[in-house]
Amino acid sequence: MRILVVSQYFWPEAFRVNDVVAELVRRGHEVTVLTGRPNYPGGEVFEDYRRNPAAFSHFEGAEVLRVPLRPRGQGSLRLMLNYLSFVLWGLFWGPWLLRGRGFDAIFMFQTSPITAALPALLLGRLKRAPVLMWVLDLWPDTLAAVGVVKSPRVLGWVGRLVAFIYRRCARVLVQSKAFYSNVERWGGRRHDIRYFPAWAESTFDQELDEAVLAPELEPYTEGFNVMFAGNIGEAQDFPAIVHAADLLRHRNDIRWLVLGDGRAAPWLREEIARRGLADRVILLGRHPLERMPSFFKGAGALLVSLKPEPIFAMTIPGKVQSYLASGIPLVGMLDGEGARVIMEAGAGRVAPAGDAHALAEQVQALAGLPAEERRRMGQAGRAYCRREFDRNQLMSSLERWLAEAGTETRSR
Repeated sequence: MRILVVSQYFWPEAFRVNDVVAELVRRGHEVTVLTGRPNYPGGEVFEDYRRNPAAFSHFEGAEVLRVPLRPRGQGSLRLMLNYLSFVLWGLFWGPWLLRGRGFDAIFMFQTSPITAALPALLLGRLKRAPVLMWVLDLWPDTLAAVGVVKSPRVLGWVGRLVAFIYRRCARVLVQSKAFYSNVERWGGRRHDIRYFPAWAESTFDQELDEAVLAPELEPYTEGFNVMFAGNIGEAQDFPAIVHAADLLRHRNDIRWLVLGDGRAAPWLREEIARRGLADRVILLGRHPLERMPSFFKGAGALLVSLKPEPIFAMTIPGKVQSYLASGIPLVGMLDGEGARVIMEAGAGRVAPAGDAHALAEQVQALAGLPAEERRRMGQAGRAYCRREFDRNQLMSSLERWLAEAGTETRSR
């Protein structure tokens, strides 16, 4: 098949759409990617890309076409302009970049913002190709949950846009079964919705014992390390995490290590300094996905958290699968689907979303377990991940749905 992948985010940014593209190419498909200039999560265009854009024109055998994009930067205005720039350039420049090319299907990777789907829909119409959209973020509910939009009228407008987009997709793929009702409410047809959860990246296929400990962790080899890896944003509820760390400041053996970056990182640095927690909460910065096993090797538990909002209770954070595959116990501060997976897997302990006291208690409980018991938890999580989130089976399903949608479109 000739497949077009549309995504505002793509390699060298670390998103699972990279895995999708690489696997489709390995399976013999001709894949083209339409994306923007890489700038997530730091907010500035990657230095390597600025120096040599041509080096990023192909990925694992797929051609990568990039439209101009205003970097995210810092602040809400720049973020809005970033979102808008991809939509506008995707609508006007995307068809020109792809002129004369035909496609059997279009795959849309939809995180925030959902407006990024508009270029995919236009291209689907121009190319007479079905659009399959992988929904990882539920709009407009997420906007309300993180406080970005408070006006019911504006949320209603966004809801109408969401309905417009869903109704024009041949398939809507959802990362959690709890998404079904929300997608249906905004216009998705149930018979066109498919369950397509995330998987652990191939980086975590190896046993963690084979990894070499990251040199950045050498000062922190003693004691019990709670490690967070990923985006430092509003949804992750870092105020509650910092509060839990403060509650355990008397425990000299417990340390909180944070890998990653994001829009809430400046606040986090200031809050750590304000509370005098610099020796308890250590920010290690952003590192490539390929290095994560070497960092996870030094963790006693891997932390996943989401704010106490109904919309987040429907979500399985993408890091959960990666954590499970690593063979390290999880400690969660979240509700709903994410909590269910951790408990069902027997892979760790869970506190209710937003409950710093309960998180502190669960961390202490994990730290107090024998090492062999924690190892059993980690191995249970790894086995669950292989069983429930098998990458090969999921990619075979995607391949089948793309082919089905293409056949339906041609028959019409």
